Amino acid sequence: MPSTSRPLRKLGFLTIGLFDAADPGRGHESTLRLIELGERLGFDSAWVRHRHLQYGISSPVAVLAAASQRTRRIQLGTAVTPLGWENPLRLAEDLATVDVLSGGRLNPGVSVGPPTHFDQVKGALYPDTADAEDFGYERVRRLLDLVRGKPVTDFSGAEGFEVYSDIVQPHSPGLGRRMWYGGGSLRSARWAGEHGMNFLTSSVVKVETTAATADADGAEGADGPPDFAAIQAALIREFRAHHPDGEAARVSHGLVVIPTDSASPAQRAKYAEYAARRLPRTTAPQGPARQLFAPDLVGTSAELAERLHAHAAFREADEVAFALPFTFAYEDYVQILTDMATKLGPALGWRPAG
Repeated sequence: MPSTSRPLRKLGFLTIGLFDAADPGRGHESTLRLIELGERLGFDSAWVRHRHLQYGISSPVAVLAAASQRTRRIQLGTAVTPLGWENPLRLAEDLATVDVLSGGRLNPGVSVGPPTHFDQVKGALYPDTADAEDFGYERVRRLLDLVRGKPVTDFSGAEGFEVYSDIVQPHSPGLGRRMWYGGGSLRSARWAGEHGMNFLTSSVVKVETTAATADADGAEGADGPPDFAAIQAALIREFRAHHPDGEAARVSHGLVVIPTDSASPAQRAKYAEYAARRLPRTTAPQGPARQLFAPDLVGTSAELAERLHAHAAFREADEVAFALPFTFAYEDYVQILTDMATKLGPALGWRPAG
């Protein structure tokens, strides 16, 4: 089996946190229990995905605040928070507060772009400023500046019995180094590197015809479909080429990975059927944005380790946040996480945190 150039150092998982509209509390409790389980199993990080106007986590900062009080060690992240829905100043306050409450364990991941179904929600989200809102990288830069302690105002000091600060409070000095950008394009990778962020990859990339991707073996798939792994590896290299830390810049690799070592026959059949239903979208770029999806990986830990060691982008990273599939039952997630920590992680060279 080929060896990786970067031994796996940190193992994490990502959940969408689904719930029943008639009983949302039970779904959120299930998410918190998975995070607690992850800590007991030795995972280094747990990440939640942001969902607006859906039956998933709409307020990950609030969920992670709760998780911070039920765990002591595991890192807590968002993958990702779409900033088109957020006021950077208010979000900076919330992130810093949860980081302080967690003892410096928060890892906020963000992305840019207009909110999904913007034409349908802009009247409620930005009734007076929808046409003036900037949903590009400037929104991330504002958030970074605020988290990193750039003054918000030219006023500070005492005013009567009130005392005011000119920077976001509370200020958590280490949080600025734990900000992540979730990107699937060369432009995003470059921007994140230039601004000293960490880089989150996922199971989606953008197929682009550029010199950077053309240099990646098979990236454009001249004799077949585009090579997802080669494109993703090119993104990671672009990010590090523009980051002050160079090759030491942090990258987290993320795919849907489902180990089956301890799964029942019924679970194995369910997992195989899930991956098969999603496979057609991986054969060609999808939509005007030319998004390419990675196949879900299902198999024993030995099989998965072999496939991951052969994955060009996986070889570039020493951190992972494997995504849990949507819509599975709690007991399925327990089996998957347990196999990840006890079988797959060690097969990739990882050792559980103490």
